[in-house]
Amino acid sequence: MEKLDFVVAFLLLASLFQPLAARDLEVDVFQLDVSQFGCPGVTKDQWPELLGVPAKLAREIIQEENPKLTTVPSVQNGSPVTLDIRCDRVRLFVNVLDFVVVTPRVT
Repeated sequence: MEKLDFVVAFLLLASLFQPLAARDLEVDVFQLDVSQFGCPGVTKDQWPELLGVPAKLAREIIQEENPKLTTVPSVQNGSPVTLDIRCDRVRLFVNVLDFVVVTPRVT
């Protein structure tokens, strides 16, 4: 039972440090301005304040602020995704503990 205690302690500590470190390490390869594609009804297209927030809470906040965003999937950080633009989608890139590690934006 002692090993299990160490594993739980490690996971708890990792959950505290991963979101904080993600703020400094975020690198965006493609930054697309959604306004140039003419997404009607999209008033806010990114949420930098949601870095380090659990994905479930981030999804609720995004859909509350903009009800037209009907598709808010969680995607494991580093997973391949399509580069198509959809005005109803915000991808939440999360770590293994389901915390948002990349600024959510309409893509």
